[in-house]
Amino acid sequence: MELVQVKEKERIDDLQIKEYRIIQKTDGFCFGIDAVLLSDYAKVKKNSRGIDLCSGTGIVPILMDAKYPIAHVEGLEYQEDYAEMAERSVHMNGQSDRVHIAHGDVRQVKEKYKRESFDWVTCNPPYMTGAHGLKNPDYGKAIARHEITCSLEDVVQAAKWLLKPGGHFYMVHRPFRLAEIIYTLKQYKLEPKRMRLVHPYIDKEPNMVLIDCAKGGNPRITVDSPLIVYNKDGSYTDEIYQIYGEMKN
Repeated sequence: MELVQVKEKERIDDLQIKEYRIIQKTDGFCFGIDAVLLSDYAKVKKNSRGIDLCSGTGIVPILMDAKYPIAHVEGLEYQEDYAEMAERSVHMNGQSDRVHIAHGDVRQVKEKYKRESFDWVTCNPPYMTGAHGLKNPDYGKAIARHEITCSLEDVVQAAKWLLKPGGHFYMVHRPFRLAEIIYTLKQYKLEPKRMRLVHPYIDKEPNMVLIDCAKGGNPRITVDSPLIVYNKDGSYTDEIYQIYGEMKN
């Protein structure tokens, strides 16, 4: 592990995979289970190149590099302080030759990246529109949760520009926007190929959806079996333990 500066109101968390760690703000937005599930759902090919949009703490690029034998992954983050913090995490883990975090706007990817320059794109975008729920008074947290600086369409449009023909776009989002999500994906020729609903408990409605799309793919989708997060007693299910267990190998 490389030595890096840890600033005031920051902490280092152990990711329990390859001895990697991540720097997070003690009073800011921190990654959740949705990022872990996204990195598990995005099965990518050896020596591929990918980019993670709305990268936040850099958790998805760090996990993608840890779990798959990829050539390179870029993380694009709008908030400069989070991008800088994520880059320090990458350096701390000795991943700098394969992982890079960039400060930039999803809405301006055409100015930053060449068209069709990545094999895959991942994104854990803001879930809520301005009409959904109360905005957090902390601007950093509000940006992460509400579509303040980018919309669903902005993310999908960026993914289309960045992906090579046949490349895959992996996203985690909220089921209550599923009709809008599928419509927007198909509008930009990102064909949904796999989908999985995530339920907090077996008797509760889903609160997350994982989607795998192919650029220019044929219309046919496979709906995977539901993923249940918790048993009735509040403990993780065997499959969640397995997903987190893979992070301990």
